[in-house]
Amino acid sequence: MRSYCAVHVDVGYLLASAATYVTGSSLRRGVVVDYPTLIARLVEQAETDSGLPLLRVNWYDSGARPGGMPDYQQEEIGLLPRVKLRLGRLSYSGDQKGVDIRIGLDLAIQGRNRVADAVYLVSGDDDLTEAVEEAQSHGVQVVLLAVADRAGRPHGVSKHLRRAVDGLLLVGPETIEATVRSVAIPEELLPEGAKGEALEEECAAVAPEGVDEVMPAAADDEGPGEPAADPVETGTAPPSPAPVPAPAPEATPSAETDGAPRPGLPSPAVFARRRATALVLPGADMHMEVAVDPELGVTEEVVDGVAKRLVASWCATSTPEQLAELRRAAPTLPAELDRALLVDLASRTQDHHVDDEARQHLRDRFWVHVGRVRME
Repeated sequence: MRSYCAVHVDVGYLLASAATYVTGSSLRRGVVVDYPTLIARLVEQAETDSGLPLLRVNWYDSGARPGGMPDYQQEEIGLLPRVKLRLGRLSYSGDQKGVDIRIGLDLAIQGRNRVADAVYLVSGDDDLTEAVEEAQSHGVQVVLLAVADRAGRPHGVSKHLRRAVDGLLLVGPETIEATVRSVAIPEELLPEGAKGEALEEECAAVAPEGVDEVMPAAADDEGPGEPAADPVETGTAPPSPAPVPAPAPEATPSAETDGAPRPGLPSPAVFARRRATALVLPGADMHMEVAVDPELGVTEEVVDGVAKRLVASWCATSTPEQLAELRRAAPTLPAELDRALLVDLASRTQDHHVDDEARQHLRDRFWVHVGRVRME
């Protein structure tokens, strides 16, 4: 009987870890993934390490459509050769159901039947520890494929799961960087004219009603009790913008004006910047990390750092309209953001217990940083 290796992928763990590496938070909406290339690289790593041909990739995710049915993207993944969709479902609150139990049952049943001699598990969930031990009791070798963080350590892997498996391999940064990218427009692709004061003026000219909560970053020179000087009295008021002349119906652009943007109208680059990078959290770095002291566990500094990173990551892919909507909904957190907060805190603190008080403090710090978001 021919020997095989198999790859079991917990998609929630894989995308949350990859998104954390790329954007600083586990928000799946913040990244775009080249799934065929990512799966091919995982298969290549498993076959190279085991020296065995691949039997199958089991792709464990929650169905994005009602009733646990796959969406278009999941359908396309299921059509890839030797890839089997194993879908759970989403609850009304946005939590996935039935995914962990599918992974555990497949590990135990396939181990008992010796479907594969080596199983490569892409996950970090502590709940899978007993299923791993059950498969091992039937002679199956279980190796953990964990996504590396920026320090080269396995991201979000339970200590108990890591102790139970037969080995640990890291999905390196070269794989993540080649297959996962942020949806935010990189700063270097924006023209110089779309930055600073020009950007604020043009965005203010086209800002829709109801987004007055989003304010441009203000200077800190004046004290809190000192009113700002009147620009008209001081003579520093900017000149009124010139009216935009109506174009002639048959006019052809001259050599001097051909390709130049019309005055008073923001360019597509400005619109792109406003949608992707207009919101910033002052003093935040999406890739900053607060070290966790094993003796102190979950501290206020760790909680604040997690909340700040998530807000900064969310700003990179959100619009002023979405910020205004989020602020109006306070203190109710969207399920996606609440889940990302808890996942990020759990992955940072590893096996330290996160009590209800720490969770509530995390949500409170999230709203504090949302209130600090500015348009730059």
